Amino acid sequence: MNNQDLYTKDKENYLPTFNRFPIAFIKGKGSRIWDADGKEYIDLLAGIAVNNVGHCHPKVVSAIQKQAAELMHISNFFVSPQQVALSELLVKISGLDRVFLSNSGAESVEGAIKIARRYAHKHGKGGKVISMESSFHGRTLATIATGQKKYQEGFGPIPTGFAQVPFNNLKALEEAIDDDTAAVILEPVQGEGGVIPAQKNYLKGVRKLCDEKGVLLIFDEIQCGIGRTGKWFAKDHFGVQPDIMTLAKGLGGGVPIGAFLCNEKVASAIEFGDHGTTFGGNPLAAAASIATIETIAEEGLCKQATETGEWLKDKIKELIKDHKELESIRGLGLMLGIKLKSPGAPLVKRLLEEGIVANATAGNILRLVPALNVSKAELQIFIEKLDEILVETKTTA
Repeated sequence: MNNQDLYTKDKENYLPTFNRFPIAFIKGKGSRIWDADGKEYIDLLAGIAVNNVGHCHPKVVSAIQKQAAELMHISNFFVSPQQVALSELLVKISGLDRVFLSNSGAESVEGAIKIARRYAHKHGKGGKVISMESSFHGRTLATIATGQKKYQEGFGPIPTGFAQVPFNNLKALEEAIDDDTAAVILEPVQGEGGVIPAQKNYLKGVRKLCDEKGVLLIFDEIQCGIGRTGKWFAKDHFGVQPDIMTLAKGLGGGVPIGAFLCNEKVASAIEFGDHGTTFGGNPLAAAASIATIETIAEEGLCKQATETGEWLKDKIKELIKDHKELESIRGLGLMLGIKLKSPGAPLVKRLLEEGIVANATAGNILRLVPALNVSKAELQIFIEKLDEILVETKTTA
């Protein structure tokens, strides 16, 4: 079947929640993907920061194949070697004390909110959770309550016990914290909000404020974690340790898996039966995650993401000088956003026509979150195509 056949059948059967491009991808290797018509693309979206070691990395594929032939799923009433090993690995690289494995980012945030409220209630406090404007924490009812208003429309009543303040504004946060506040949740680098990094002094101030007020600090590192910013976690750029941290996306190398981690203080509030999951951390997903983390470590992909990200930033800055349509570039490692002076959707479409997969977020931000091992040669092709498109746009304007 070709792209159009698959696109047509999808529209007949799938819930119309995605405004998809009429393209069906059927194969991937590294930072290259191929559609059903045989066209090859350079993937700079990586499944939205999921394929951190590229498509079908041999080590991840081998781990999945081997585990699938041995044991894929057991109940969490029992222990598996893979879950034990992954938990140990996550504790080691994060500096936090306890792990809970889930299936997705939204599920991880839901769990983080639950344990934060459990801790607060045990200490005689309310359960209010303060999030940041322009944040994104998922699509469940609780996670849209922490997110942008546009995702809440038509889904009321929205769960109560949530408040929002501007990002990077310590004074606004201080004014919002009261005796009912259980936790503050934020992304060290906002993803869907437009690739906006936190200010270092702000994050340090948030940590200090939470300590003074007896409020838990949750970092959502679902998009910015697992080497994406050039360190294992974006928090490591700032020298700030949260009480709870959520993960997903890049954690499984393409296999669905999520996690939340916490310190011993928070963990002490949890009792048997307070939380659970059927599929979370099953042997198959855990094996994929271990292979992904080991690959990032063995191949030095955090360092590579830093170096490649700086190189790409410099290249984009050169383009900015020549093209008024480009305003600025921001981000850390290989989590970058190019700010445009007009909506990004038309540019994303043109890049796709030229065999480049990227996307636009927050209206006018061209988001680049490629595999951490993407080559400079592949990125150079993107730079040249972007330059050509912008010249073409200028001459036809």
